[in-house]
Amino acid sequence: MLGAGLLFALSRAKSVKVYLDTTPAHNIQSLLLWINDVIAICWLTSRVDGSWWYMGTLGSQVMCDNIPGLVNKQRHLCRQHPNIMQAIGAGFKGWIGECQHQFQNHRWNCNTIARDHNVFGRLLLRSSREAAFVYAISSAGVVHTLTRACSQGELQSCSCDPTKKGSSRDAKGAFAWGGCSDHVEHAMRFSQAFVDAKERKERDARALMNLHNNRAGRKAVKRFMSLECKCHGVSGSCSVRTCWLALADFRRTGDHLRRRYNGAVQVVMNQYGTGFTTAQQHLKRPSKNDLVYFEDSPDYCIRDQDSGSVGTGGRVCNRTSRGVDSCEVMCCGRGYDTSHISRTTKCECKFHWCCAVHCRDCILEVDVHTCKAQT
Repeated sequence: MLGAGLLFALSRAKSVKVYLDTTPAHNIQSLLLWINDVIAICWLTSRVDGSWWYMGTLGSQVMCDNIPGLVNKQRHLCRQHPNIMQAIGAGFKGWIGECQHQFQNHRWNCNTIARDHNVFGRLLLRSSREAAFVYAISSAGVVHTLTRACSQGELQSCSCDPTKKGSSRDAKGAFAWGGCSDHVEHAMRFSQAFVDAKERKERDARALMNLHNNRAGRKAVKRFMSLECKCHGVSGSCSVRTCWLALADFRRTGDHLRRRYNGAVQVVMNQYGTGFTTAQQHLKRPSKNDLVYFEDSPDYCIRDQDSGSVGTGGRVCNRTSRGVDSCEVMCCGRGYDTSHISRTTKCECKFHWCCAVHCRDCILEVDVHTCKAQT
């Protein structure tokens, strides 16, 4: 998974610590830990490498030569484009945060642990649907970050999309290209060249799975590009329109990939070792937009070093819910503890002319339910 570890390095300074310290943890973190023993793992997982996530821990000069596991092409791109590497690192907390948002109420909640080199840990050794999501969201995060950085003039190698010039048409009629169209194609090309480099070199089963999910993540960002326009004319008649392509908020990409996670397709390698076929023959082949995985997921109920599960002991649950965040589901039948805590909240707010709102600080007594630890 060279796709997701340079990112960690690129970003692992102070801005990322908030994600690494969240509890309990599931992690991109042990990613480089398992790089050391990856050769001893079976063929399905022998090429799971997240080295490029590690980029944020080092300075741009030292970084490229000191990240273990990078292939020559990645090291070359790293040295050639230090500003892009720094931009990718700065965007690390964005896709980690989005992953944690999407799974905040689930047994696996995309948590990270603070170790020196790794982020998600042995979790990603298994070719599960969680691994598929992590690869997709990290790849999408690189595209989104670089597209935004190009448009904001933060990188010398790119700016606005130079192809969006002259006139064009849409369902509403003719318009002139103007403003700054986000250059998503440039970001996708660089992301593909950099993130996919090791998988393209190895080309084993796990590498093909990673490549497929990386591509699905990139395509998800492009999917939500939208045409935004400004009208010109007498009294707002919109006789002339100036339009540009704009990047959507990353939440839309996260929501889309979460839905793809729910419908992820379990696959096996075809007889030629060149592609996938569905594990259940009555299902249709996965599309380029689907997430794919090989292995079933653990239940994530208990701490298990081999699978990378940290368990759900200590997790907050909802006693009245019937969903995945319920104490029954979250705690896996172990029961839960209830604590009475006080929270300060704003209350009795009043509007004062002009123009302020004044509130009192009120103390609210609440019950918090947390899953019992395994015995």
